[in-house]
Amino acid sequence: MQRFTKLVVWCRAHQLVLMVYRLTARFPADERYAIVAQLRRAAASVPANIAEGARREGRADYARMLNIAQGSLAETEYFVLLSRDLGYLVPDAADSCFDEITQLARMLHALRSKVLHPA
Repeated sequence: MQRFTKLVVWCRAHQLVLMVYRLTARFPADERYAIVAQLRRAAASVPANIAEGARREGRADYARMLNIAQGSLAETEYFVLLSRDLGYLVPDAADSCFDEITQLARMLHALRSKVLHPA
């Protein structure tokens, strides 16, 4: 298996986590243990599950971890949407997150398909 840090999808997911951390640093203090914690946890779960999956022995386990990463990405998308709708994120910042999430979703789907059905 390829080292997870060499996977483009992992690098992009890691960049999303960094973006989320920077953006949520400006959220209201009373959201620190609510939306901030949930959004950060969901975003960080994406590259963490890619990394864990890359170290699994079988293709089925790897694909399962990629599926969990896909779920965490959807959760991240929801919390970005909620943050935007509550006025914690300006629309441009939210749109940047949504664009990256869309790209990551495509990449995760493609990688999962490749893991399950190698050429």
